[in-house]
This record gives sequence, C-alpha cells and structure tokens, in this order.
Amino acid sequence: MTAADLAPQELRTLVAVAREGGFSAAAGTLGTTQSAVSHAVRGIERKVGVVLFERGRYGARPTPAGERAVVHARRVLRMLETLTAEARGAGAGPDGGDTVAGPLRVASFRSAALHLLPPALERLAARHPGIEATVRVVREVGPGTAGEVAEGRADLGIATLGTSAPVPPELVGDVLLEEPYALVHPAGHPRPRSLPLVDWTENCSSYTRAWWAAQDWIPCATVRAEDDGAVLSMVSSGLGMAIMPELSLASAPLSVEITDLGPDRPTRSVGYVTTPELAGTVAVRALIRELRALHPRRV
Repeated sequence: MTAADLAPQELRTLVAVAREGGFSAAAGTLGTTQSAVSHAVRGIERKVGVVLFERGRYGARPTPAGERAVVHARRVLRMLETLTAEARGAGAGPDGGDTVAGPLRVASFRSAALHLLPPALERLAARHPGIEATVRVVREVGPGTAGEVAEGRADLGIATLGTSAPVPPELVGDVLLEEPYALVHPAGHPRPRSLPLVDWTENCSSYTRAWWAAQDWIPCATVRAEDDGAVLSMVSSGLGMAIMPELSLASAPLSVEITDLGPDRPTRSVGYVTTPELAGTVAVRALIRELRALHPRRV
C-alpha cells in the first residue's frame, strides 16, 4: 500500500489529531476510541513511510512531515466536499447554470471584515442562498490570512498584498483595491503633526515603510494599541495622531479629523488569495465576482 491508498477517514484522523493535540481528544471528536486512533495513525505512517506525530506524555504533536501532511489532508478533504456540492449543483440553477450549497470559509483582517466583506456577502446570499459563508478575523501579522488559506483552514482570504510579492507562491489571487493612507487626529487640533504617534502592530508593513522613513515629521510610536479600532479610540480621546489606511477609517467618529497626505501618500493593496484548486469552484468565483462588483480597483 502507498500514500495514494489513504482513505478520507484517515485524512480526517490526521486533521483531528493535529487539531486536538492528542489521540484521546481526537477520538472524542471522531466518535471512536483512543486505541483506534492510535492504530489508524500507525497505519497512515506506514503508508506514507515517515513518522507524522511525536508522541509524548502531553499528547501528540505533528513532526515537520506531519505538518505538511495535515495541510494536504485539510485541502483534499475540502475538495472532496466541493466535489459533492458542485456535482449536485451542476445545471441546477433556474437558468440552467450551476448552483452550489455548503460552506464557504473566509479569512479576513479586521477592517476588511467590517467594511469590505458585508455588502459582498449580502449579495452572495441573495444570488446563492445555499452557500453558508463564515468569516474568521485573522491578524495580518506573520502568515496572516494568506497563511490560513495555505494551511487549508480557509477557502479564500482577504489579504494585504505587498508589492514585492503580490501573491504567496503557492496561492493565486489578485488586488481588489488600493486604499490610501491618511492622517487622523483629534478634531480641531491646531497642530496635529506635533502630537505623539499612536500605532498598532499590523500597520506600516513593507509597502509603507520607505515612505514612512522619509517623513521627518513622524516620530516613533509612543503609544501602541491592539488593533486599528483601539487606535481610533485613543486618537478620539486626544492621546495622539495616527496614520491609517482608508478601510480603518470607514467608521471614524466625529471627534476625529481625517487629513489627506497629498499626492505622494502611501497606499496598501487589498486583495484576495485562494488555492489553485479552489479558484475555479462556484462558491469562490461567486464571492470574488461580488467583491469586484462592489469594489472596483481605484487609487
């Protein structure tokens, strides 16, 4: 037997053990026994020809090979779900087109989840009522939303895309919009550029750093917040100024003022990423279509 003989239930076992951190906990979610899970993992390892989990007194942790195997297991299981859903929906639309029912997992950073996704998901639900979209907010730090897609935990990610690597190499995607940065400060302040800088970890990524470094009026951040909503609250309370992208300012309170940074202002690219195998599926294509309809690219 080879790895090609792995059955879907074996893939589910791999994912469950990795997710739960041990054989006993995985057995509980799978509705089986600890010994059955242990036996199944040993059989999988024989087929694959490599150890996938480190066993210890505190549970089971994937080895580097196991981490890759679990990623592929998640993606294969998702495609099996998609196979069934799309086969059932082929030609089932009112005009003879395709329809689909089932989950659509979206990962998004906070401001996009608040202001970019909701109208697109509303239109998606009207056109495809069988799609059950869920959104998980992920910080754009480290792997970010693209990492959720690459790891098989999301079907589509709304991501900030750097200019040097628009899409991670194992994914596909494109830019939806370019959002400009602006200066935000307490309303009516006579000298807003003299205020301390309020910032947060996700801000000022690689696509703004060159501009940022060239501005001698911007001090080092003396106040740091957890997210852009907290930054706005601090600025609103008079604690400082901030330089923020447009989506983060969509619900700015009246107590703050937004000032344009001029023609050389920095921008950040916001787009979508997905896997090559999911890019052609009905649900992912439908959501991308709605996002493009509502948010044509602009600068």
